[in-house]
Amino acid sequence: MVGWLKALVYGAGGMAVVGLAALVALQERLVYVPVLPGLPRAYPITPTRLRLIYEDVWLRAADGVRLHSWFLRHSPTCRGPTILFFQENAGNIAHRLECVRLMMQRLQCNVFMLSYRGYGESEGYPSQSGITKDAQAALDHLLQRKDIDTSRIVIFGRSLGGAVGSVLAKNNPDKVSALILENTFTSILDMAGIMLPFLRWFIGGSSAKGPKLLNCVVRSPWSTLDVVAEVKQPILFLSGLQDELVPPSHMRMLYDKAVEHNRNCRFVDFPSGMHMDTWISGGDRYWRTIELFLDQYAPEVESSDVSCTSEIADDDKAA
Repeated sequence: MVGWLKALVYGAGGMAVVGLAALVALQERLVYVPVLPGLPRAYPITPTRLRLIYEDVWLRAADGVRLHSWFLRHSPTCRGPTILFFQENAGNIAHRLECVRLMMQRLQCNVFMLSYRGYGESEGYPSQSGITKDAQAALDHLLQRKDIDTSRIVIFGRSLGGAVGSVLAKNNPDKVSALILENTFTSILDMAGIMLPFLRWFIGGSSAKGPKLLNCVVRSPWSTLDVVAEVKQPILFLSGLQDELVPPSHMRMLYDKAVEHNRNCRFVDFPSGMHMDTWISGGDRYWRTIELFLDQYAPEVESSDVSCTSEIADDDKAA
């Protein structure tokens, strides 16, 4: 009996050691996936393929890292809202172009797509501190542009992008009109316990139980649950209830935390939405939800006599 207990203890200890070693050595590879398996790092397409008006924009983060991005203009005469788009953790901005094409068409907006450091054509290696600097560089660039309405900048973040966007919104309360979060996690600490279940008693976010002994070794905690409590701008939460990667309960927890301090929060769920396809499965209701949110919190200036006539190809109508 004593021998069996010793074996059990040694086994549990061994698993903890292995888990700790994997967490320390491989955590960036678990959190950031700039290249999808079997695919090159290069952009498979550019906005030209989808007949979108765009320009390549090169930025410098505060630490000197050179970043690539795309500014996609709805039309030459349109000064609608500008969406600062932060992508999920896997792949690059080119993989989101179809979503952005539809976003521009439905919302009559410009979109700025940032390649995080280590992604696409951007230099460097991804980390929380680095990507936070990247996001700030993107916002600073938009604020300096003369061809957009800088009072109507709205952050959109999906999954990891929601964590990035939340930090940026918190740090810039007077420069960002609103924040949209889609299928975002409460923290990487909580996600680690989901991806590696045997670690859930040793690691976790602010809402988790347990000793959290390994939290100190996590270099990119992305504690969104704590951050949203400090966001002053209106927040729209879009939750796919069939999300197979981030438990939908995370989005509800984010909303519950935010609404304690921010009355301008709205939560909308989509019964058939999965992690990556909520914008598709949500259909017209998905886009109408965002449209109404923008109309309320990033409204068009009444004195403007410039209307936005879509020059974006509608493949459905063309068919």
